[in-house]
Amino acid sequence: MKRIGILTSGGDCAGLNAAIRAVVHRAVGTYGWEVFGIRQATLGLMAQPPQAIALEIDKVDGLLVAGGTILGTTNKGDPFAFPMPDGTIRDRSEDIIAGYHQLGLDAMIGIGGDGSMAILRRLAQQGNLNLVAIPKTIDNDVGVTELSIGFDTAVSIATEALDRLHFTAASHSRVMILEVMGRDAGHIAISAGIAGGADVILVPEIPYTVERVCYTIKERQEQGKNYSLVVVSEAVRTETGVCVMSTDRLGQCRYGGIGQYLADEICTRIGAETRVTVLGHVQRGGTPSPLERVIASAFGVAAVDLIAEAQYDHMVTWQKRQVVSVPIPEAIAQYRAVNPHGTLVKTARGLGICLGDEH
Repeated sequence: MKRIGILTSGGDCAGLNAAIRAVVHRAVGTYGWEVFGIRQATLGLMAQPPQAIALEIDKVDGLLVAGGTILGTTNKGDPFAFPMPDGTIRDRSEDIIAGYHQLGLDAMIGIGGDGSMAILRRLAQQGNLNLVAIPKTIDNDVGVTELSIGFDTAVSIATEALDRLHFTAASHSRVMILEVMGRDAGHIAISAGIAGGADVILVPEIPYTVERVCYTIKERQEQGKNYSLVVVSEAVRTETGVCVMSTDRLGQCRYGGIGQYLADEICTRIGAETRVTVLGHVQRGGTPSPLERVIASAFGVAAVDLIAEAQYDHMVTWQKRQVVSVPIPEAIAQYRAVNPHGTLVKTARGLGICLGDEH
């Protein structure tokens, strides 16, 4: 009987609990294994004793529709250069490896984005740990998978926001700007923009000019359309190439503010009354969409099957409507940005949506 661990790392999102549920059902129900959920990702393995809970089928049956992750997660603290309370930096990788062995694990499933996978794989290589990975990121930027856990729900939430903004924009004859997440990729913006009927979509992969955006808004006004909807990805830079970021009290820098920059520019140049909505972490929360639950469940089952087949150092992916496994190095070697010549961009242009360029 095998004993496997599972952890969720990086930012939270919808669908993580559905994947945990699937892992437990497959591992316990089919193979008769033990499953331990590791608390707070690698922080749980650092702790003494390691922070983990036994997961049985009856404990996970209500998780399919629950957002977030019951195991907790963290996106801070590189274990190879971990900040200590006294201000020093320490390599705590061996503490994590020791936690894995202290729990008596035969294998571990890590759910995370490309950054988390790179760290987990380095730990696995150093400590000879058996690792299988599941891709999770609302940004959908992991190279070899068409879908990652969290993306579909984030798009659904952004689309719903656009649906609601339509009516208030029309009522007040305003330009409504919706700033969405996506890190350095514009997948949420382009998908939600098409689904939500946006008039302008700005993504970091396609250069734009404010003049072109203003021209589109003025053109709509001349056609008797008294409002416009603009979707912008948080990583879009200013027209001069400046990255818009904010710094919190802890000195951490995050994307944020490109929506307000655009609003100020539009108001100054053409006098249009403009309002900004920043969705932020709303995109990470809530009930997972039906597709999210299906993808997460398929990934969870497939990850357990990889362990049964001793196919370690692999990540499950969604390709051409089926789950396929690839080596983790191959999975994280490529960054999946929006293809400026891809189907979604062609679709947006075909619908008459302005992408900010002169195309």
